[in-house]
Amino acid sequence: MKSNITVKQNQIDEIYNNSKFHVTTMLGKITIVVMELPCGFTLVESSACVDPTNYDENVGADICKSRFKDRLWYLEGYMLQNKVGKLK
Repeated sequence: MKSNITVKQNQIDEIYNNSKFHVTTMLGKITIVVMELPCGFTLVESSACVDPTNYDENVGADICKSRFKDRLWYLEGYMLQNKVGKLK
């Protein structure tokens, strides 16, 4: 029998969709993205290319944003585990 103690996709989507993203380019080849979660907590990711002529801020931002989704799963899983651990 499966447990209902789980993080669900809709939870991750809701956090992600209600977050604010701040994108900056540094040194002409590095994308830095700050994700401000609805609760005010911030996450930072970066991506870069070797040759600035290949740089595309949108591509860099997309890479960072996909990493944020993975981090949200991790953080929400930790939070759930912490709650479950306190119940025992």
